[in-house]
Amino acid sequence: MPEAFVLFKTQPTHEREVYLSLIDNSAVAEVHALYGEFDLLVRLSADNSQELTRMLMSDFRRIEGVKDTQTLIAVEY
Repeated sequence: MPEAFVLFKTQPTHEREVYLSLIDNSAVAEVHALYGEFDLLVRLSADNSQELTRMLMSDFRRIEGVKDTQTLIAVEY
């Protein structure tokens, strides 16, 4: 099952709204609020790599209040 970790930067004062949008997504396994350069850390999983790509390219980029993201795709050894 493909997994990714996504770091989110939000528009000022939109952290909670973005957080609540993310926890409502069934693919999201964890959401953590952060201090520092990024505001949120999300772990998500999908049934296949195409679904993961669709979520990353479409769903998460369209959340109101998201300013920037950095995605880390997990790989297996």
